[in-house]
Amino acid sequence: MSDPVLYEKDDAGIVTLTLNRPETRNPISDDDMLEAMHAALDRLERDRDVRVAILTGAGSAFSSGGNLKKMGAEGGLNDPLPARTRLNYRRGIQKLPLAFEALEVPVIAAVNGPAVGAGCDLTLMCDLRVASEEARFAESFVKVGIVPGDGGAWLLPRVVGFSKACEMALTGEAVDAHEAKAIGLVSAVVSRADLLPTARKLALRIAANPPHAVRMTKRLLREAWTSRLEPLLELSAAMQALAHETKDHREAVAAMLEKRTPRFVGE
Repeated sequence: MSDPVLYEKDDAGIVTLTLNRPETRNPISDDDMLEAMHAALDRLERDRDVRVAILTGAGSAFSSGGNLKKMGAEGGLNDPLPARTRLNYRRGIQKLPLAFEALEVPVIAAVNGPAVGAGCDLTLMCDLRVASEEARFAESFVKVGIVPGDGGAWLLPRVVGFSKACEMALTGEAVDAHEAKAIGLVSAVVSRADLLPTARKLALRIAANPPHAVRMTKRLLREAWTSRLEPLLELSAAMQALAHETKDHREAVAAMLEKRTPRFVGE
């Protein structure tokens, strides 16, 4: 069987991660997929040459979320003993949003098709989202009689606002790509053929900046989601002290004064 997640790095330091179970619409709740996702994220974080990552899905779907065929009484994350089900979630899919939260490499979701349930929440774990015209997003857990067990109730309101999050989560109904753009869920809607080129152009715009400053800026933005202003300012000051001492900062200032294109080396 092929790898659940494909990992491709180019010369610009941009990594493309592809969910690679197209025959089952790329569910992310299976153990092999979760293990592959964690390994990919760890690899991203450890490789200091990586500037940006793009996450997409193989085939017609981005991700179907949970594997419906394993949602029976004794399938997938579910267990006849509720206490074990709780542990399955905590040791399984709930580790994924925590891994994304800890990751300092910016991740762009290139949503090629339906992103349903946990698949929708996976897009929310990413930092930026662009969508093809075939994409749709559904916080659809209620449709199968369960709740967002992967952190969607925390993620969704922070992206689309509380009222719209309630509408999506309580009805379970999908929004298409154009509505997703209108509510701020994605920043661009393009044809399927233009999706990865659009995501790559955005990635290149990010990768053109000093990598240490990019990673620290992402960390500050993530911390600001839940932090009070005072500790966030303290963290900002500490990171600024580090940024001021980088070669890339000095190169950026010199390039501006000399009116030339800077050359950043990640130091």
